Amino acid sequence: MIQDVTDLEVYRLSMELVSSVYQLVDKLPKSESDTVSQIKRASKSVPANIAEGYAKRKYGKEFKRFLLIALGSSDEVVTHLRIIYVTIPRLQKDSQVLAEKYIVLSKRLNSLHSKWIVT
Repeated sequence: MIQDVTDLEVYRLSMELVSSVYQLVDKLPKSESDTVSQIKRASKSVPANIAEGYAKRKYGKEFKRFLLIALGSSDEVVTHLRIIYVTIPRLQKDSQVLAEKYIVLSKRLNSLHSKWIVT
């Protein structure tokens, strides 16, 4: 039974991925400070919106709305990772692996959104 937001697999995975994003952006050149800022913001938005929505879970529509916001942020991270892939060749492997993990997270968020029953 889910008793806390940390019981949600999508929340735990999103928190792990934030750490991975931070490790990757530490390797970016200083000239990419805008990308660093945007990808950090988007990656932190995913677990933050899951948590905020979970706090409002008794209002099913609200929780589902926050899951969609988290999904959008996850997809935004994927786009930033793809940009890193094409602009910084030495980070192609790292950015591709991380993008694939975010794509899995997005699929799981979408699945949770679809399966969550609004009461």
